[in-house]
Amino acid sequence: MTTGGDADTWGYNGALLGPTLRVRSGEQIRVNVRNDLDEATTVHWHGMRLPAACDGGPHQKIEPGATWSPTWKVFQPGATLWYHPHPHGSTEVHVYRGLGGMLLVDDDETTSEHLPHRYGQDDIPLIVQDKTFDEFGKFVEADRRGVGMLGTTLLVNGAVGPTFQVTSELTRFRLLNASTARSYSFGFSDDRPFHIIASDGGLLDAPVSVDRVRLTPAERVEIVVRMAPGERVVLHSYPQDLGAPGIPTGADDQFDVLPLIAAGKLRPSPQLPHRLTRVRRLDPGTAVATRDFELRSDRINDEHMDMARIDQVVTVDTVEIWHVTNVSLVPHNFHVHGMQFQVVSVDEQPPPAELAGWKDTVFAPPGVQLRLVMRFAKYSDPDLPYMYHCHLLWHEDAGVMGQFVVVKPGEEAGTVTTGLDWPHPDTPPLPPSHDGLHG
Repeated sequence: MTTGGDADTWGYNGALLGPTLRVRSGEQIRVNVRNDLDEATTVHWHGMRLPAACDGGPHQKIEPGATWSPTWKVFQPGATLWYHPHPHGSTEVHVYRGLGGMLLVDDDETTSEHLPHRYGQDDIPLIVQDKTFDEFGKFVEADRRGVGMLGTTLLVNGAVGPTFQVTSELTRFRLLNASTARSYSFGFSDDRPFHIIASDGGLLDAPVSVDRVRLTPAERVEIVVRMAPGERVVLHSYPQDLGAPGIPTGADDQFDVLPLIAAGKLRPSPQLPHRLTRVRRLDPGTAVATRDFELRSDRINDEHMDMARIDQVVTVDTVEIWHVTNVSLVPHNFHVHGMQFQVVSVDEQPPPAELAGWKDTVFAPPGVQLRLVMRFAKYSDPDLPYMYHCHLLWHEDAGVMGQFVVVKPGEEAGTVTTGLDWPHPDTPPLPPSHDGLHG
């Protein structure tokens, strides 16, 4: 039984999480980040297309008392992004303690009158995280299992057990899985269908009707649900198949996420349009290179992460195919910094409709190969790398991460200098290897 008390939490401009930052495509922005913690951290702009120097990965370390002020022009369609810490070897703990927030990019299509767009009324951010509390109400950080720390209590926008008063016929929820390890299968308690209108990188071509949607850590999705006056329904997380029987993944757990209570009279909403946008398709046939990435329990391509090593060198304004295969027995996902990609195939089959838009993080179950296509547009820097890694953050901290630089044609990669050792001394050790599907 929990007696209650104060938890030690971290946040941006407050005790837990941070403010929703809202920018418009085409704007030049600057963010001043002052570190008032007693240890170094970073702030990564997850899903943003931006120069490597502004990315906020482990090389953009902010020491205690220091201020980091990156500036860049927003160069992408409207989308639901987020920001979170990315310090060398301790990302899981920094995120778990509460550092994170929404970063919304607006454009004319995402704020159209044909979509719910009134922030806080019919356009609602939902940051979903799991935590474990001890008997005194404090966070427990030590309970790592097969995928990392799996909490026993769900927080939505930093609150336990909130409800939402629905005031419009259609409500848009921007769902972010900000957990460090847990995946969710979202649906409603009466199995009503709802529409997915956007994934990580922005709007889909057309709304997709579903009754479940899975989000692994760091993935986002925008859904629209219809309610009638006086209705009550619960957004719920259901059991799921993560392809890892016998591994502690939390796949069988269920949670009530958010009860929705509709008012007796609802604001009329327009019908969802049949077309939302035109997603520009990258042609895999124009790829200048194909790269293979094998995800193991604590490394990629038999290499543990090394802050001083450049793993891949790509050329700016070119298209590449990346084959990503999980050859371990544990679930992973795959995130690429500084850009959005498209999923060409999942085990040589076309992706489901909800994965047909722009993505920056994608589920990689054991034994499955993903074929991704991406364009390394606009930004190059031979000396400062971007990251690619598993976003189950215990895995990232333990070495399931690599680095790539983007160079101009004919340019060679520079030398990344760092005084940091790997693994970081604070990184909790992984259990015995779960590798085993690759011969």
